[in-house]
Amino acid sequence: MKQEIEITLEDIENEELVQIPKRKSILTGKYLKKPKKSYRIAMITDFFYPSVGGVETHIFQLSQCLIKRGHKVIVITHQYGDRNGIRFMTNGLKVYYIPKLRAPDKSSFPTVWNNTPILRDIFLRERIMIVHGHQEISVLAHEGVLNARELGIKAVFTEHSLFGFNEIHYILVNKGLMYSLLDGVHLICVSNTTKENAVLRTALSPYLVSVIPNATDFSRFTPDPTQSDPNWITIVSITRLMYRKGVDLMVDLIPIVCRAVPNVRFIIGGDGPKRVFIEMMIEKYDLQDRVKLLGFVKHENVPKVLVQGNIFLNTSLTESFCIAILEAVSCGLYVVATKVGGVPEVLPNYMISFAKPNPEELAQKLIEATEKCKDVDPYFFHKEVREMYDWHDIAERTEKVYDDMMLQPERPLFEKLRYHSRGGTWGALLNKLIFMLRLIWLFILEVCFPREQIHYAVDFPTDKFLKMKKKKLNN
Repeated sequence: MKQEIEITLEDIENEELVQIPKRKSILTGKYLKKPKKSYRIAMITDFFYPSVGGVETHIFQLSQCLIKRGHKVIVITHQYGDRNGIRFMTNGLKVYYIPKLRAPDKSSFPTVWNNTPILRDIFLRERIMIVHGHQEISVLAHEGVLNARELGIKAVFTEHSLFGFNEIHYILVNKGLMYSLLDGVHLICVSNTTKENAVLRTALSPYLVSVIPNATDFSRFTPDPTQSDPNWITIVSITRLMYRKGVDLMVDLIPIVCRAVPNVRFIIGGDGPKRVFIEMMIEKYDLQDRVKLLGFVKHENVPKVLVQGNIFLNTSLTESFCIAILEAVSCGLYVVATKVGGVPEVLPNYMISFAKPNPEELAQKLIEATEKCKDVDPYFFHKEVREMYDWHDIAERTEKVYDDMMLQPERPLFEKLRYHSRGGTWGALLNKLIFMLRLIWLFILEVCFPREQIHYAVDFPTDKFLKMKKKKLNN
Protein backbone atom coordinates (compact mmCIF):
# COMPACT_ATOMS: atom_id res chain seq x y z
CA MET A 1 0.00 0.00 0.00
CA LYS A 2 1.41 3.38 -1.01
CA GLN A 3 2.15 5.86 1.73
CA GLU A 4 -0.03 8.97 1.95
CA ILE A 5 1.62 12.23 2.93
CA GLU A 6 -0.31 15.28 4.08
CA ILE A 7 1.14 18.68 3.29
CA THR A 8 0.38 22.10 4.69
CA LEU A 9 0.53 25.53 3.12
CA GLU A 10 4.13 25.89 4.31
CA ASP A 11 5.02 22.51 2.83
CA ILE A 12 3.69 23.50 -0.59
CA GLU A 13 6.47 26.05 -0.85
CA ASN A 14 9.11 23.46 0.06
CA GLU A 15 10.77 22.32 -3.20
CA GLU A 16 12.25 19.16 -1.65
CA LEU A 17 8.84 17.85 -0.59
CA VAL A 18 7.54 18.36 -4.11
CA GLN A 19 9.66 15.40 -5.29
CA ILE A 20 7.77 12.86 -3.10
CA PRO A 21 5.19 10.87 -5.08
CA LYS A 22 1.58 10.26 -4.09
CA ARG A 23 0.96 13.23 -1.82
CA LYS A 24 -2.43 14.14 -0.39
CA SER A 25 -3.25 17.77 0.20
CA ILE A 26 -4.99 18.70 3.46
CA LEU A 27 -6.44 21.68 1.62
CA THR A 28 -8.53 19.74 -0.89
CA GLY A 29 -8.19 16.14 0.27
CA LYS A 30 -7.11 15.15 -3.27
CA TYR A 31 -3.94 13.43 -4.37
CA LEU A 32 -1.41 15.75 -5.94
CA LYS A 33 0.21 14.79 -9.20
CA LYS A 34 3.93 14.29 -9.09
CA PRO A 35 5.36 17.49 -10.57
CA LYS A 36 7.87 17.25 -13.35
CA LYS A 37 11.20 18.92 -13.66
CA SER A 38 11.13 22.39 -15.16
CA TYR A 39 13.82 23.03 -17.77
CA ARG A 40 15.32 26.27 -19.02
CA ILE A 41 15.48 25.90 -22.81
CA ALA A 42 17.03 28.04 -25.54
CA MET A 43 15.63 27.53 -29.04
CA ILE A 44 18.26 28.80 -31.49
CA THR A 45 17.95 29.26 -35.25
CA ASP A 46 18.31 31.74 -38.09
CA PHE A 47 14.69 31.19 -39.10
CA PHE A 48 12.17 32.95 -36.89
CA TYR A 49 9.57 35.70 -36.99
CA PRO A 50 9.15 38.14 -38.69
CA SER A 51 10.23 35.60 -41.32
CA VAL A 52 7.40 33.11 -41.95
CA GLY A 53 7.67 29.41 -42.81
CA GLY A 54 7.39 25.88 -41.48
CA VAL A 55 10.47 26.11 -39.23
CA GLU A 56 9.37 29.44 -37.77
CA THR A 57 5.88 28.09 -37.01
CA HIS A 58 7.30 24.91 -35.50
CA ILE A 59 9.59 26.78 -33.10
CA PHE A 60 6.89 29.23 -32.01
CA GLN A 61 4.20 26.59 -31.40
CA LEU A 62 6.59 24.19 -29.66
CA SER A 63 7.87 27.00 -27.43
CA GLN A 64 4.34 28.05 -26.48
CA CYS A 65 3.37 24.50 -25.51
CA LEU A 66 6.56 24.00 -23.50
CA ILE A 67 5.86 27.25 -21.64
CA LYS A 68 2.37 26.00 -20.78
CA ARG A 69 3.96 22.78 -19.51
CA GLY A 70 5.95 24.81 -17.00
CA HIS A 71 9.29 25.29 -18.76
CA LYS A 72 11.24 28.50 -19.27
CA VAL A 73 11.83 29.02 -23.02
CA ILE A 74 13.74 31.69 -24.92
CA VAL A 75 14.46 32.01 -28.65
CA ILE A 76 17.78 33.21 -30.08
CA THR A 77 17.92 34.38 -33.69
CA HIS A 78 19.68 37.05 -35.75
CA GLN A 79 18.40 40.57 -36.16
CA TYR A 80 15.90 41.40 -38.91
CA GLY A 81 16.48 44.97 -40.03
CA ASP A 82 15.39 47.26 -37.19
CA ARG A 83 14.22 44.31 -35.10
CA ASN A 84 17.12 43.72 -32.72
CA GLY A 85 17.72 43.40 -29.02
CA ILE A 86 15.14 41.67 -26.82
CA ARG A 87 11.45 41.32 -27.70
CA PHE A 88 8.61 39.53 -25.95
CA MET A 89 5.94 37.48 -27.72
CA THR A 90 2.82 35.60 -26.61
CA ASN A 91 2.85 34.28 -23.02
CA GLY A 92 6.16 35.98 -22.27
CA LEU A 93 8.27 34.15 -24.88
CA LYS A 94 11.53 36.11 -24.86
CA VAL A 95 13.33 36.47 -28.20
CA TYR A 96 16.94 37.61 -28.54
CA TYR A 97 17.57 39.24 -31.94
CA ILE A 98 21.37 39.33 -31.85
CA PRO A 99 23.40 41.59 -34.20
CA LYS A 100 24.62 39.28 -36.95
CA LEU A 101 25.05 39.68 -40.70
CA ARG A 102 22.65 37.71 -42.87
CA ALA A 103 23.37 35.73 -46.01
CA PRO A 104 20.91 35.94 -48.96
CA ASP A 105 19.16 32.70 -47.87
CA LYS A 106 18.18 34.24 -44.48
CA SER A 107 20.90 32.29 -42.68
CA SER A 108 23.82 33.93 -40.89
CA PHE A 109 27.34 34.23 -42.22
CA PRO A 110 29.43 31.44 -40.66
CA THR A 111 31.95 32.34 -37.96
CA VAL A 112 33.97 30.27 -35.52
CA TRP A 113 34.62 32.70 -32.69
CA ASN A 114 32.63 35.92 -33.15
CA ASN A 115 29.33 34.83 -31.59
CA THR A 116 30.80 32.88 -28.68
CA PRO A 117 30.88 35.87 -26.24
CA ILE A 118 27.25 36.88 -26.78
CA LEU A 119 25.93 33.29 -26.82
CA ARG A 120 27.87 32.45 -23.66
CA ASP A 121 26.48 35.56 -22.00
CA ILE A 122 22.89 34.70 -22.95
CA PHE A 123 23.20 31.07 -21.84
CA LEU A 124 24.62 32.10 -18.46
CA ARG A 125 22.23 35.03 -17.93
CA GLU A 126 19.23 32.84 -18.62
CA ARG A 127 20.68 29.83 -16.75
CA ILE A 128 20.02 27.65 -19.79
CA MET A 129 19.98 23.88 -19.23
CA ILE A 130 19.18 22.72 -22.79
CA VAL A 131 20.04 24.33 -26.14
CA HIS A 132 17.76 23.23 -28.98
CA GLY A 133 19.03 24.05 -32.48
CA HIS A 134 16.69 24.02 -35.48
CA GLN A 135 17.32 23.53 -39.20
CA GLU A 136 20.54 22.15 -40.63
CA ILE A 137 21.28 25.15 -42.86
CA SER A 138 21.06 27.54 -39.90
CA VAL A 139 24.59 28.65 -39.07
CA LEU A 140 23.44 30.17 -35.78
CA ALA A 141 21.90 26.85 -34.72
CA HIS A 142 25.21 25.05 -35.28
CA GLU A 143 27.13 27.71 -33.37
CA GLY A 144 24.65 27.55 -30.50
CA VAL A 145 24.96 23.76 -30.21
CA LEU A 146 28.79 23.95 -30.35
CA ASN A 147 28.92 26.58 -27.61
CA ALA A 148 26.45 24.63 -25.49
CA ARG A 149 28.55 21.46 -25.66
CA GLU A 150 31.70 23.31 -24.67
CA LEU A 151 29.93 25.04 -21.75
CA GLY A 152 28.63 21.71 -20.46
CA ILE A 153 25.01 22.43 -21.49
CA LYS A 154 22.92 19.63 -22.99
CA ALA A 155 22.12 20.05 -26.69
CA VAL A 156 19.38 18.82 -29.05
CA PHE A 157 19.08 19.43 -32.81
CA THR A 158 15.95 19.21 -34.96
CA GLU A 159 16.33 18.47 -38.67
CA HIS A 160 13.45 19.85 -40.76
CA SER A 161 14.65 19.08 -44.31
CA LEU A 162 16.03 16.44 -46.65
CA PHE A 163 19.47 16.84 -48.24
CA GLY A 164 21.42 15.00 -50.93
CA PHE A 165 24.92 13.58 -51.01
CA ASN A 166 26.54 14.51 -54.31
CA GLU A 167 26.57 18.32 -54.59
CA ILE A 168 29.17 20.55 -53.00
CA HIS A 169 26.74 22.56 -50.87
CA TYR A 170 25.09 19.34 -49.65
CA ILE A 171 28.50 17.89 -48.74
CA LEU A 172 29.41 21.02 -46.76
CA VAL A 173 26.07 21.00 -44.93
CA ASN A 174 26.44 17.29 -44.12
CA LYS A 175 29.96 17.76 -42.76
CA GLY A 176 28.79 20.67 -40.64
CA LEU A 177 25.99 18.58 -39.14
CA MET A 178 28.36 15.67 -38.46
CA TYR A 179 30.64 18.00 -36.47
CA SER A 180 27.75 19.59 -34.56
CA LEU A 181 26.35 16.20 -33.55
CA LEU A 182 29.61 14.96 -32.03
CA ASP A 183 29.74 14.46 -28.27
CA GLY A 184 26.26 12.98 -27.78
CA VAL A 185 23.96 15.65 -29.25
CA HIS A 186 20.50 14.12 -29.78
CA LEU A 187 18.91 14.56 -33.21
CA ILE A 188 15.15 14.95 -33.77
CA CYS A 189 13.69 14.42 -37.27
CA VAL A 190 10.17 15.34 -38.42
CA SER A 191 9.59 12.08 -40.32
CA ASN A 192 11.01 8.57 -40.67
CA THR A 193 12.27 9.45 -44.14
CA THR A 194 14.17 12.41 -42.69
CA LYS A 195 15.65 10.12 -40.05
CA GLU A 196 16.90 7.64 -42.66
CA ASN A 197 18.33 10.51 -44.69
CA ALA A 198 20.08 12.06 -41.66
CA VAL A 199 21.54 8.77 -40.43
CA LEU A 200 23.01 8.06 -43.87
CA ARG A 201 24.45 11.57 -44.22
CA THR A 202 25.98 11.82 -40.76
CA ALA A 203 26.82 8.18 -39.92
CA LEU A 204 24.98 8.78 -36.64
CA SER A 205 23.66 5.89 -34.58
CA PRO A 206 19.88 5.48 -35.13
CA TYR A 207 19.52 5.20 -31.35
CA LEU A 208 20.54 8.87 -31.08
CA VAL A 209 17.77 9.96 -33.45
CA SER A 210 14.09 10.42 -32.58
CA VAL A 211 11.15 11.03 -34.90
CA ILE A 212 8.71 13.72 -33.73
CA PRO A 213 6.41 15.08 -36.46
CA ASN A 214 5.14 18.59 -37.08
CA ALA A 215 1.63 19.80 -36.32
CA THR A 216 -0.40 22.92 -37.00
CA ASP A 217 -2.80 25.30 -35.29
CA PHE A 218 -6.12 23.61 -36.01
CA SER A 219 -8.09 26.39 -34.34
CA ARG A 220 -7.12 28.64 -37.27
CA PHE A 221 -7.49 26.10 -40.08
CA THR A 222 -11.18 25.20 -39.92
CA PRO A 223 -13.63 24.25 -42.72
CA ASP A 224 -16.08 26.75 -44.17
CA PRO A 225 -17.93 25.17 -47.13
CA THR A 226 -19.86 28.39 -47.75
CA GLN A 227 -16.70 30.02 -49.13
CA SER A 228 -16.30 27.62 -52.08
CA ASP A 229 -18.06 28.32 -55.38
CA PRO A 230 -20.56 25.47 -56.10
CA ASN A 231 -20.25 26.10 -59.85
CA TRP A 232 -16.55 25.27 -59.89
CA ILE A 233 -14.24 22.55 -58.60
CA THR A 234 -11.43 24.66 -57.19
CA ILE A 235 -7.87 23.34 -56.95
CA VAL A 236 -5.67 25.33 -54.57
CA SER A 237 -1.89 25.40 -54.36
CA ILE A 238 0.02 27.64 -51.94
CA THR A 239 3.78 27.28 -52.18
CA ARG A 240 7.03 29.03 -53.00
CA LEU A 241 7.22 29.19 -56.79
CA MET A 242 10.65 27.61 -57.19
CA TYR A 243 12.15 24.50 -58.78
CA ARG A 244 12.22 22.40 -55.58
CA LYS A 245 8.45 22.88 -55.19
CA GLY A 246 7.78 21.30 -58.60
CA VAL A 247 6.38 24.41 -60.31
CA ASP A 248 7.46 23.02 -63.70
CA LEU A 249 5.14 20.06 -63.11
CA MET A 250 2.32 22.46 -62.29
CA VAL A 251 2.91 24.40 -65.51
CA ASP A 252 2.59 21.21 -67.58
CA LEU A 253 -0.39 19.62 -65.81
CA ILE A 254 -2.75 22.64 -65.58
CA PRO A 255 -3.61 22.72 -69.33
CA ILE A 256 -4.22 18.94 -69.30
CA VAL A 257 -6.67 19.14 -66.38
CA CYS A 258 -8.44 22.21 -67.78
CA ARG A 259 -9.05 20.44 -71.09
CA ALA A 260 -10.35 17.28 -69.37
CA VAL A 261 -12.62 18.91 -66.79
CA PRO A 262 -14.43 22.06 -67.99
CA ASN A 263 -15.60 23.20 -64.53
CA VAL A 264 -12.15 23.17 -62.89
CA ARG A 265 -10.28 26.31 -61.87
CA PHE A 266 -6.94 26.85 -60.11
CA ILE A 267 -6.01 29.29 -57.33
CA ILE A 268 -2.23 29.57 -56.91
CA GLY A 269 -0.74 31.45 -53.97
CA GLY A 270 2.93 32.23 -53.49
CA ASP A 271 5.78 33.95 -55.25
CA GLY A 272 9.23 33.08 -56.54
CA PRO A 273 11.47 32.83 -59.61
CA LYS A 274 9.18 30.34 -61.38
CA ARG A 275 6.12 32.61 -61.35
CA VAL A 276 6.93 33.90 -64.83
CA PHE A 277 6.56 30.38 -66.27
CA ILE A 278 3.03 30.10 -64.87
CA GLU A 279 2.16 33.50 -66.35
CA MET A 280 3.51 32.38 -69.76
CA MET A 281 1.44 29.18 -69.55
CA ILE A 282 -1.72 31.19 -68.79
CA GLU A 283 -1.12 33.43 -71.80
CA LYS A 284 -0.25 30.54 -74.11
CA TYR A 285 -3.39 28.50 -73.33
CA ASP A 286 -5.70 31.49 -72.71
CA LEU A 287 -6.54 30.40 -69.15
CA GLN A 288 -7.01 33.82 -67.56
CA ASP A 289 -10.48 32.87 -66.33
CA ARG A 290 -9.38 29.43 -65.07
CA VAL A 291 -6.11 30.18 -63.25
CA LYS A 292 -5.83 32.88 -60.60
CA LEU A 293 -2.42 33.99 -59.32
CA LEU A 294 -2.55 35.55 -55.86
CA GLY A 295 1.14 36.30 -55.39
CA PHE A 296 2.60 36.23 -51.88
CA VAL A 297 0.00 35.22 -49.25
CA LYS A 298 0.53 36.19 -45.63
CA HIS A 299 0.37 33.23 -43.28
CA GLU A 300 -2.63 34.63 -41.42
CA ASN A 301 -4.53 34.77 -44.75
CA VAL A 302 -3.76 31.19 -45.82
CA PRO A 303 -6.96 29.72 -44.23
CA LYS A 304 -9.08 32.23 -46.15
CA VAL A 305 -7.58 30.95 -49.40
CA LEU A 306 -7.78 27.25 -48.52
CA VAL A 307 -11.50 27.28 -47.65
CA GLN A 308 -12.25 28.45 -51.20
CA GLY A 309 -10.99 25.13 -52.59
CA ASN A 310 -12.08 21.53 -52.92
CA ILE A 311 -8.69 19.99 -53.72
CA PHE A 312 -5.17 20.91 -52.60
CA LEU A 313 -2.29 20.30 -55.00
CA ASN A 314 1.27 19.68 -53.80
CA THR A 315 3.89 19.17 -56.51
CA SER A 316 7.08 19.25 -54.41
CA LEU A 317 10.10 17.33 -55.67
CA THR A 318 11.44 16.88 -52.13
CA GLU A 319 9.69 17.33 -48.81
CA SER A 320 10.54 16.16 -45.30
CA PHE A 321 6.99 16.48 -43.88
CA CYS A 322 4.85 19.17 -45.61
CA ILE A 323 2.75 21.13 -43.14
CA ALA A 324 0.84 22.64 -46.08
CA ILE A 325 -1.12 19.44 -46.76
CA LEU A 326 -1.94 19.17 -43.04
CA GLU A 327 -3.38 22.69 -43.10
CA ALA A 328 -5.33 21.92 -46.28
CA VAL A 329 -6.95 18.76 -44.89
CA SER A 330 -7.76 20.64 -41.68
CA CYS A 331 -9.75 23.06 -43.87
CA GLY A 332 -11.60 20.10 -45.42
CA LEU A 333 -9.75 19.76 -48.75
CA TYR A 334 -8.86 16.51 -50.49
CA VAL A 335 -5.14 16.35 -51.36
CA VAL A 336 -3.24 15.29 -54.47
CA ALA A 337 0.53 15.18 -53.94
CA THR A 338 3.76 13.85 -55.35
CA LYS A 339 4.98 10.72 -53.59
CA VAL A 340 8.28 12.08 -52.33
CA GLY A 341 10.17 12.32 -49.04
CA GLY A 342 8.09 12.14 -45.89
CA VAL A 343 4.78 13.14 -47.53
CA PRO A 344 3.37 9.55 -47.60
CA GLU A 345 3.75 9.40 -43.80
CA VAL A 346 1.53 12.39 -43.04
CA LEU A 347 -2.05 11.44 -44.00
CA PRO A 348 -4.15 8.27 -44.35
CA ASN A 349 -4.99 7.10 -47.86
CA TYR A 350 -8.62 8.25 -47.81
CA MET A 351 -7.48 11.85 -47.51
CA ILE A 352 -4.84 11.92 -50.23
CA SER A 353 -3.90 10.57 -53.67
CA PHE A 354 -0.25 10.12 -54.63
CA ALA A 355 1.44 10.35 -58.00
CA LYS A 356 4.96 10.08 -59.31
CA PRO A 357 6.53 13.47 -60.05
CA ASN A 358 5.50 13.63 -63.70
CA PRO A 359 2.76 15.88 -65.13
CA GLU A 360 0.70 13.18 -66.86
CA GLU A 361 0.25 11.05 -63.74
CA LEU A 362 -0.40 14.08 -61.56
CA ALA A 363 -3.00 15.34 -64.03
CA GLN A 364 -4.72 11.95 -64.03
CA LYS A 365 -4.85 11.88 -60.21
CA LEU A 366 -6.28 15.40 -60.20
CA ILE A 367 -8.97 14.42 -62.71
CA GLU A 368 -9.93 11.44 -60.53
CA ALA A 369 -9.90 13.67 -57.43
CA THR A 370 -12.53 15.96 -58.98
CA GLU A 371 -15.01 13.11 -58.37
CA LYS A 372 -13.61 11.98 -55.01
CA CYS A 373 -13.77 15.46 -53.49
CA LYS A 374 -17.56 15.51 -53.92
CA ASP A 375 -17.90 12.84 -51.22
CA VAL A 376 -15.61 14.57 -48.72
CA ASP A 377 -17.03 15.65 -45.37
CA PRO A 378 -14.86 18.68 -44.48
CA TYR A 379 -15.72 18.56 -40.79
CA PHE A 380 -14.87 14.85 -40.57
CA PHE A 381 -11.47 15.53 -42.19
CA HIS A 382 -10.84 18.35 -39.72
CA LYS A 383 -11.78 16.22 -36.71
CA GLU A 384 -9.65 13.28 -37.84
CA VAL A 385 -6.49 15.25 -38.56
CA ARG A 386 -6.88 17.29 -35.37
CA GLU A 387 -6.74 14.07 -33.37
CA MET A 388 -3.68 12.84 -35.28
CA TYR A 389 -1.46 15.89 -34.76
CA ASP A 390 -1.44 18.07 -31.70
CA TRP A 391 1.25 20.54 -30.58
CA HIS A 392 0.78 19.57 -26.94
CA ASP A 393 1.57 15.96 -27.85
CA ILE A 394 4.62 17.14 -29.84
CA ALA A 395 5.79 19.15 -26.82
CA GLU A 396 5.32 16.15 -24.51
CA ARG A 397 7.38 13.91 -26.79
CA THR A 398 10.09 16.56 -27.08
CA GLU A 399 10.10 16.86 -23.31
CA LYS A 400 10.90 13.14 -23.06
CA VAL A 401 13.96 13.73 -25.25
CA TYR A 402 15.01 16.50 -22.86
CA ASP A 403 14.52 14.12 -19.90
CA ASP A 404 16.79 11.56 -21.53
CA MET A 405 19.45 14.16 -22.34
CA MET A 406 19.49 15.50 -18.78
CA LEU A 407 20.16 11.98 -17.47
CA GLN A 408 23.28 11.65 -19.62
CA PRO A 409 26.49 12.22 -17.59
CA GLU A 410 28.93 14.93 -18.61
CA ARG A 411 31.88 13.41 -20.48
CA PRO A 412 35.45 14.15 -19.38
CA LEU A 413 37.73 16.11 -21.69
CA PHE A 414 39.73 13.13 -22.99
CA GLU A 415 36.49 11.37 -24.00
CA LYS A 416 35.27 14.49 -25.81
CA LEU A 417 38.54 14.50 -27.74
CA ARG A 418 37.94 10.87 -28.69
CA TYR A 419 34.54 11.87 -30.13
CA HIS A 420 36.37 14.44 -32.29
CA SER A 421 38.47 11.71 -33.94
CA ARG A 422 35.95 11.07 -36.74
CA GLY A 423 36.50 12.13 -40.32
CA GLY A 424 39.79 10.50 -41.29
CA THR A 425 43.29 11.49 -40.20
CA TRP A 426 43.28 15.10 -41.36
CA GLY A 427 39.62 15.62 -40.54
CA ALA A 428 40.14 14.32 -36.99
CA LEU A 429 43.16 16.59 -36.49
CA LEU A 430 41.16 19.59 -37.72
CA ASN A 431 38.22 18.71 -35.46
CA LYS A 432 40.48 18.42 -32.43
CA LEU A 433 42.31 21.64 -33.26
CA ILE A 434 39.05 23.62 -33.57
CA PHE A 435 37.75 22.06 -30.37
CA MET A 436 40.88 22.95 -28.38
CA LEU A 437 41.04 26.49 -29.78
CA ARG A 438 37.40 27.06 -28.85
CA LEU A 439 38.08 25.79 -25.32
CA ILE A 440 41.00 28.24 -25.04
CA TRP A 441 38.72 31.05 -26.26
CA LEU A 442 36.10 30.13 -23.65
CA PHE A 443 38.83 30.06 -20.97
CA ILE A 444 39.90 33.59 -21.96
CA LEU A 445 36.28 34.76 -21.74
CA GLU A 446 35.94 33.11 -18.34
CA VAL A 447 39.00 34.98 -17.07
CA CYS A 448 37.96 38.34 -18.57
CA PHE A 449 34.24 38.02 -17.83
CA PRO A 450 33.79 35.61 -14.90
CA ARG A 451 30.38 33.99 -14.77
CA GLU A 452 30.02 35.08 -11.15
CA GLN A 453 29.84 38.69 -12.37
CA ILE A 454 27.10 37.98 -14.93
CA HIS A 455 23.71 38.98 -13.53
CA TYR A 456 20.84 36.57 -14.00
CA ALA A 457 17.97 37.78 -16.17
CA VAL A 458 14.62 38.38 -14.51
CA ASP A 459 12.08 35.76 -15.59
CA PHE A 460 8.75 36.75 -17.04
CA PRO A 461 6.01 35.78 -14.51
CA THR A 462 4.52 33.20 -16.85
CA ASP A 463 2.49 31.27 -14.25
CA LYS A 464 0.73 34.36 -12.93
CA PHE A 465 0.19 35.66 -16.46
CA LEU A 466 -1.41 32.39 -17.65
CA LYS A 467 -3.66 32.23 -14.57
CA MET A 468 -4.82 35.82 -15.12
CA LYS A 469 -5.35 35.09 -18.82
CA LYS A 470 -7.41 31.96 -18.05
CA LYS A 471 -9.47 33.82 -15.46
CA LYS A 472 -10.17 36.62 -17.91
CA LEU A 473 -11.24 34.17 -20.62
CA ASN A 474 -13.54 32.35 -18.19
CA ASN A 475 -15.17 35.61 -17.18
